[in-house]
Amino acid sequence: MTVALAGGALIGLAAAWLMAANGRIAGISGMLGGLLSAGACWRAAFLIGLPVGAVLVGAVTGRPVIGVPEAGGGLALLAGLLVGAGTALGSGCTSGHGVCGLARLSLRSLAATATFIAVAALVVWAMRHAV
Repeated sequence: MTVALAGGALIGLAAAWLMAANGRIAGISGMLGGLLSAGACWRAAFLIGLPVGAVLVGAVTGRPVIGVPEAGGGLALLAGLLVGAGTALGSGCTSGHGVCGLARLSLRSLAATATFIAVAALVVWAMRHAV
């Protein structure tokens, strides 16, 4: 089993467990937005576990799984702001719609995920061929 397949399976299991145990969707933007609310310890634990898990996989496999982005700081900041705006516009992030929403057969999540993928493909094409 590859590391990516194992990671995907663990993400699915974590999302299913969170829904079953807490009735919550494993959408990262929602968790991040709710960090300052009461009872946010589980959100903080989940969010801290994301990079910690990646570092542990890197330590076990001997391959780093967190790379240094090729873009400069300004472009990375712009990208982050655009992702945040898209998350607000789309009523959720890729993890909320793509992992949890599709699993619940949400048509809104299907439309959002199709939009994420199409725009990502267009941006990659533009950055590699047009810019």
